[in-house]
Amino acid sequence: MARIVVVGGGIAGTAAALALHKAGHGPVVHEAHPDTGEDIGAFMTLASNGMRALAGFDAERAVAGVGFDVTAMNVLDARGAELASVPLGEVERPLARYRCLRRAELGAVLQREVRRRGIPLRHGARLTSVTETEEEVTAHFADGSSAAGDLLVGADGLHSAVRGWLEPGGAGPEYAGQRVFYGYSTAAAPPVAGPGLITMVRGSEAAFGYLVSPAGRTFWFARVAAPPVGTEERVRTAPAQWRAWLEPLLRPDRTPCADIVAGTGEELMVTNALHLPAGNRWRSRRVVLIGDAAHAASPATGQGASMALEDAVVLAKALRDAPSAEAALAAYEDHRRPRTDLNTATSARLTASRAPAGSGPQDGPPPEDSARPSTRPDEALLRLLDWDTPLPLREPGA
Repeated sequence: MARIVVVGGGIAGTAAALALHKAGHGPVVHEAHPDTGEDIGAFMTLASNGMRALAGFDAERAVAGVGFDVTAMNVLDARGAELASVPLGEVERPLARYRCLRRAELGAVLQREVRRRGIPLRHGARLTSVTETEEEVTAHFADGSSAAGDLLVGADGLHSAVRGWLEPGGAGPEYAGQRVFYGYSTAAAPPVAGPGLITMVRGSEAAFGYLVSPAGRTFWFARVAAPPVGTEERVRTAPAQWRAWLEPLLRPDRTPCADIVAGTGEELMVTNALHLPAGNRWRSRRVVLIGDAAHAASPATGQGASMALEDAVVLAKALRDAPSAEAALAAYEDHRRPRTDLNTATSARLTASRAPAGSGPQDGPPPEDSARPSTRPDEALLRLLDWDTPLPLREPGA
């Protein structure tokens, strides 16, 4: 059993801990925030591939207990005309359906699972440095404590301290060119809405998406090309001011988007779309990055959390099946980098074109330019995420 130091107690870190624990290892999670973590209240759609990954470490039923199913998608143009209407994901499998939930809800479920399975989770542990030797790796924290292990998993997000140690002077996150708004409207449901339906709108000035919860609240987001929002601007700008900024951009279109924004109260927030340039270093002999710390993409594909969950399964299977830790980390990167690079590139393309969110790689929502896309899951991906299927490994010397 390997001693594994997990840095980061968010979605990627808790998922990694659960998968590594199932593989027979001894993970300990160290989270910088003093309580449950930092979250702006945004919602997300967890794709079918993310739900399949959760099944790999037996957490899909717990996650299915929060949020609500999303089973279909339609796409509208700026005139309100329907461009496409398709089923979404693995509709026939209840535990593999798309799920809409708040990001904080997913994090809380995974943290509860970590505690329920007896995996140590320590809050208030902010990483300051890493020491790696031939025998072990040690994480040093701001409170003067440290944690040693056989492997360190950097799951500390977009602004990863582990990535900074692994590649000093390496490229950090970059602005992807869009402000991203999230909100919850209590006004009357929009005319194009229904149970389990997400509507994407190719607006003239924004990419917009909305869906109505079983409780009748309209969840929505908007992606708008604009200069990045500064920290001070975000703090001092009230939701009413953001509504006044966003609504005029949507009002000329013949869609319900402007009315949805107008019906939103205080639950309106904005962030910047950020991504990591491709080609950064992922690993050393005893340190490896997962999730946004390794391959953050702008949110246009809606695949960030699902990619992190996939990482967790593949890393755990690699450490279970490979003859050495070094071979395991190489196999993990071999399997993950092409897929995450594709997701990052796809997201960048969608961001640049203001296309609707949710056109992710392979098992993501169908491309917006296809009227009748296939929704069958990718068989190679399913084998990769299936816990009982051995992970394909590189031949020695290859």
